[in-house]
Amino acid sequence: MSLVGNWSYPTAIKFGAGRISELPGACADAGITRPLLVTDRGLADLPITASTLGIMRAAGLGAAIFADVDPNPNEKNLAAGVTAYNAGGHDGVIAFGGGSGLDLGKMVAFMAGQTRPVWDFEDIGDWWTRADANAIAPIIAVPTTAGTGSEVGRASVITNSETHVKKIIFHPKVLPTAVICDPELTVGMPKFITAGTGLDAFAHCVEAFSSPHYHPMSQGIALEGMRLVKEYLPRAYADGTDIEARANMMSAAAMGATAFQKGLGAIHALSHPVGAVYNTHHGTTNAVCMLAVLELNAPEIAARFDMAAAYLGIDGGFDGFRAFVQAFNDSLGIPRKLSDMGVGADRISELTAMALEDPSCGGNPVTLTAENVSALFRAVI
Repeated sequence: MSLVGNWSYPTAIKFGAGRISELPGACADAGITRPLLVTDRGLADLPITASTLGIMRAAGLGAAIFADVDPNPNEKNLAAGVTAYNAGGHDGVIAFGGGSGLDLGKMVAFMAGQTRPVWDFEDIGDWWTRADANAIAPIIAVPTTAGTGSEVGRASVITNSETHVKKIIFHPKVLPTAVICDPELTVGMPKFITAGTGLDAFAHCVEAFSSPHYHPMSQGIALEGMRLVKEYLPRAYADGTDIEARANMMSAAAMGATAFQKGLGAIHALSHPVGAVYNTHHGTTNAVCMLAVLELNAPEIAARFDMAAAYLGIDGGFDGFRAFVQAFNDSLGIPRKLSDMGVGADRISELTAMALEDPSCGGNPVTLTAENVSALFRAVI
């Protein structure tokens, strides 16, 4: 079976090995003649970035790059990116990288023409209508990890550097005009990033599948996304050059982010404040939090995960699924507690308050309270 396709759900996706060569055509289709490639510091000097800049240069698109992006990008990174974009006279963004590069790149394209502060566009009610939609620059997204799925998302997560709170900034036009999913770009990912990003995709699928909201399309996508991670993440982890495994994980990442239109839940409500305060890796944090959240949600989700377990080839229904999650984490080198990642129990009350403010709470099947969230933090720390 050929792992190549041209998809338009949720946006136009050029999928397949070697398709980064089609970047100039994607820019032309989007009307971009002077792109700014936005990525993170860790990727800036890697060969995949140099070769992508070479493709841009050869096509007459220049080779402008902005890489002053933290692992959990903040409004200072954003302000610097907007300055670079406007100073360079750019007319579009190539968002290149994992979640941080993709999220920050999308926000540079969004904010370059706005006059209000970014916090005015938080994903609350209809705040997105405050933006000047005509001033949003076109975005080409090029993921280099297989996790967040930000390449198919209409929002970005930006950390407020003063309050250490992660905010979700939303606008429909933040959805990239086109996406190039080239699994060859993920071959060089180290094992711990392969594991952490892959489990981020898994968490997106698990939470979307758990969400009580009605969205059958997302429900189906979430289920198949879980299967792809189960089958192919161990292969990608064992052999980073396994292109079939890398391609299927790249699909699972896009599927997870498409599915969570149905909602996220307590896993993300916990991991967002932990990441903001302790700067932990997001996907790895999600993986550590997953088991305790499954326990909390068991009364509401056990029946549907009985069905999911059967589809996934896991014996024992929901209980079997929980046992699988722990064994899966262990096999991928994921720590069992957040204390192993430098998270202390001394700030649980603060983390609990931040978690209860996180918009992910709304998609959890069990109502989150100060009592059960603090209990979750005690369990996972």
